[in-house]
Amino acid sequence: MLLKKAFSTALLSTVCIQAYAGGGKLLATPGVSQAEGSGGGGLVPWAQLAGYASRDEIAVNGFCSRANLSDYRLDVCGAQLNLYDRVELSYARQKFDVPALSTQIEQDISGIKVRLYGDLVYSTWPQLSAGWQHKSLKDGTVAKLVGAKDTSGNDFYLAASKLHLGAAAGYNLFWNLTARYTQANQLGLLGFGSENKDESIQLEGSTAIFLSPEWAVGVEYRQKPDNLGLKEDDWADLFVAWFPNKHISVTAAWLQLGEIAGAKDQSGWYLSIAGSL
Repeated sequence: MLLKKAFSTALLSTVCIQAYAGGGKLLATPGVSQAEGSGGGGLVPWAQLAGYASRDEIAVNGFCSRANLSDYRLDVCGAQLNLYDRVELSYARQKFDVPALSTQIEQDISGIKVRLYGDLVYSTWPQLSAGWQHKSLKDGTVAKLVGAKDTSGNDFYLAASKLHLGAAAGYNLFWNLTARYTQANQLGLLGFGSENKDESIQLEGSTAIFLSPEWAVGVEYRQKPDNLGLKEDDWADLFVAWFPNKHISVTAAWLQLGEIAGAKDQSGWYLSIAGSL
């Protein structure tokens, strides 16, 4: 709650002073918006901070996404604030529809990411950032029914990202690797931990090729814990991202999420639209 209030205050201050980012970074280098609110890919937070702010600028970003699966639907809207390309504050509200139970699970996620080292393009070594996401279910009834220990929890992650200019047959090549310390079941939508299992370290990765400054195609992979014994499968996607300018981006993807809460072969499409100031 404190981080959420700080985010709102900082966002209001930014609007008042009109200190928006402009041309400090190459087109598309901040990535898009992740399902938990952080800057990155759809599934994986990246080391880049959301928005085009340089070290003397502030950037404000907003996004909405939808994942339409075989038996479920996930809607996410959120925003990020990039302070001088050093700190990213984020907030997201997830709404997970479960038609079989005629219910909707809602979760709030507040996050902070700090750039520790480097630049995505210009430093010799990859850009390195550390992040924290606090997750809280609005109603933990379903989580408790499936055996979750808690209805709120924290994820901590360390991400490394690098863009290699002209490295793939003349095209720009991007990669990211993230290590996450988590106890979340299905991102936290089914609660956190269980009586038998708790925190673990999971690996996540992304790679993409920029076919032009405006278009990127890539894949993501995210390891998942199986605290509840419901066979929580790893997640993967194949995505296409379009950056017509520095104020808007559109991402489409095909998701392969495996088994979720006993429902097998959960796959489907994903669409996200983001705007930046």
